[in-house]
Amino acid sequence: MNTDSTTEIEILRPDFPRGHFRAALFDFDGTLSLIRRNWQGVMIPMMVDILAETGTDESREQLEEHVEEFVMRLNGKQTIYQMIQLAEEVTNRGATAREPLDYKNQYHDLLWQQVEGRIAGLETGQYTRDEMTVPEAHRLLDRLQAAGIELFLASGTDEKYVVDEVRHLGLDKYFGERVYGALDDYKKFSKAMIVQKIIADMAVAGDQIVGFGDGYVEIEEIRRVGGVAIGVASEEEARVGINDWKRQRLTRAGADIIIGDYRCQDELLRLLEI
Repeated sequence: MNTDSTTEIEILRPDFPRGHFRAALFDFDGTLSLIRRNWQGVMIPMMVDILAETGTDESREQLEEHVEEFVMRLNGKQTIYQMIQLAEEVTNRGATAREPLDYKNQYHDLLWQQVEGRIAGLETGQYTRDEMTVPEAHRLLDRLQAAGIELFLASGTDEKYVVDEVRHLGLDKYFGERVYGALDDYKKFSKAMIVQKIIADMAVAGDQIVGFGDGYVEIEEIRRVGGVAIGVASEEEARVGINDWKRQRLTRAGADIIIGDYRCQDELLRLLEI
């Protein structure tokens, strides 16, 4: 479904919190950044190749369907969880699995073949920062910051990459040190932990947090504490419209509002009373 994201805001829960927000939590890839767009097109084929090598009787089409289900179900969590699942899938098919970290490194090497060119393009001016972000993200962050709302970023991508890509996109001025990503000791990071950190450090109630994300994890965590969850069903390639697959998942996750990008921010901020 491609609809006009300049006007469309889908309200799923009309009684969402309004007007007294002190913090905003953003996911990164697909919610703000488009540097890693089409990461699924790298991860899923890699995993299908690995599972096909186990000697399974499943067709490639069957494997693709199965892999896509668990990859996207785990989307928003740290990448290592998808690789832990991959290792379990290899073992379940009677083969010897590599360490999940090895699979993660293999995936990063493949993805870097796409990401490297985009980052280089930002450095040379081939791409603008606006071209590599969800439309009008910078303007939204400007307005939230001007409203006195503290901005936080939490991503399932490794923190060292997130910090670098935030800088390349000129987003560091909004988030400062409040950028969190996956750690080698993966049990020490989760989006739930970041939500609790915001509540504790800022002494805010859950309903004083607004969250933006294109995956189910951040939506569930924001809703769990009583905040308002904005599902960003972004079309990452076209940069316009609503991605219906994302919309369906965000709806199931409990999003209060669905948008395609931030062109609708005038109306969105009016609805949120910001």
